[in-house]
Amino acid sequence: MTARGKYGRAAILATAATGLALAVSSCGLFGERGPVKIAAMGTLNPGATPLTGELSTGNAALLDATSQGLVSYDGEGQIDTGLADRWTVTTDGRSYIFRLREAKWTNGRKVTAEEVAAILRSYLAPASRHILKSDFPEIETIKAMTDTVIEIRLSVPQPTILELLAQPSMAIVNKGMGWGPMRSRRIGRAVLLSPVPDPLAEDPEAAEAAAHDPAASIELVGTSPAGALARFKNGYADGVIGGRFSTLPYFVASNIGRSRLVVDPVPGLFGLAFLRAEGFLATDVNRDALVRAIRRERLVEAFGLAEWQPQVSLRPALYARDGGPAPLVPAWADYDEASRIAQAKRIVDAWRGGGHEIDPVRIAVPDSPGGRILFAYVSADFAAVGVPSRRVAMASAADLRLIDEVAPNDDALWALRRLSCRRDTLCNREAQELIDQATANIDAGQRRAQIGEAEAVLARYAPFIPLATPLRWSVASQRLTGLRANGRAQHPLNHLIARPN
Repeated sequence: MTARGKYGRAAILATAATGLALAVSSCGLFGERGPVKIAAMGTLNPGATPLTGELSTGNAALLDATSQGLVSYDGEGQIDTGLADRWTVTTDGRSYIFRLREAKWTNGRKVTAEEVAAILRSYLAPASRHILKSDFPEIETIKAMTDTVIEIRLSVPQPTILELLAQPSMAIVNKGMGWGPMRSRRIGRAVLLSPVPDPLAEDPEAAEAAAHDPAASIELVGTSPAGALARFKNGYADGVIGGRFSTLPYFVASNIGRSRLVVDPVPGLFGLAFLRAEGFLATDVNRDALVRAIRRERLVEAFGLAEWQPQVSLRPALYARDGGPAPLVPAWADYDEASRIAQAKRIVDAWRGGGHEIDPVRIAVPDSPGGRILFAYVSADFAAVGVPSRRVAMASAADLRLIDEVAPNDDALWALRRLSCRRDTLCNREAQELIDQATANIDAGQRRAQIGEAEAVLARYAPFIPLATPLRWSVASQRLTGLRANGRAQHPLNHLIARPN
């Protein structure tokens, strides 16, 4: 991997991360046969479930290890088996039939298809807080066909549904109990994860002994970004997971070798969503002026990673397997930076010339080194066209709030749904109707056209300021041969190293 210069504007990032003190020692303290030690940025709560809303990196990794969904991701970001060891899809693409493997809950009771179907239905229930609840509009029914077979029936084909089902938030958790492929126990502030013995093994004692091999175990701890990197620097961790743009300055300040950094090339949404259409922000034209005003290349270069790229479209460039429509590039993208700024300034001046005031735009970004850098650049670009702004906390009342999300699948509609008529977005009814029509349309050609029309309507409405691709990064020692960059930013704990012989 390459970088702009050494770290681009490393001095800026290092200053933002003042207070991070890491020792220079990097010797391994535990050897190659001890548990793999992983430090996750953020909290670690063994009691967290998919129904509690968005999961921290540590909680998602823990659920994925102890309570995998019907399917899972492997270390390359590809679909792998999970609780289901095989599945079939009917020729019309509307029925997915999963056969469950032999598995037991933590209390030793056998996992049944009816329990699993009920858990999945609870995730999609109207009152659920599940973060992917709105991403399964095609599902009609989830039912157990036998004690070991589940059918998910769709109203229209959804070729990317397996990618959604493989997300850690689709973990199969039964009243706090998981089934595997690993089991956990607390050891102080950390959680020790060991493989679940094969229930079909010919020699159960040998299977149990193999599962207790320390080299097959994972020790997971949740901590602050500075703490996670300090653990790695001092040899107390083999890897760090959960890095985002907001915490990248800590990595720069740590002086950990650039070769240890793993950056995932993920598509998704990273930008500022308008939360209200009042005052200066009431008109499409004024919101579009702010969209144009941002100097994206300058902002991204401030963080110094060549892997992080600017983005101008509402939809990300996905690895579309169905030949889906390419994202709509706005017309203003053909103009140079000076022309775009001049266009935006004329719109702002015309608003003021009509006798209108412009209140400071409240921008909600994370209170972190990266968040403060992001605000500084966005605020400067707004000021250059005559719009004042101020930074507020993510949970505070705001006019613009950061969205930083990886696309959970390759569905061309995902980003449009995310930016239309949600609690944290503006709502354009014309665009939403087109999105609903495309969702329900079984004709591929008509669906493509409706997606294009919906995107064009949203682009004119300007509900969102796209800034860049999402940034996801990890740190890996040489021991973590299974922690590889992938387009899903998925690094399952049970795939981090090869199983011992």
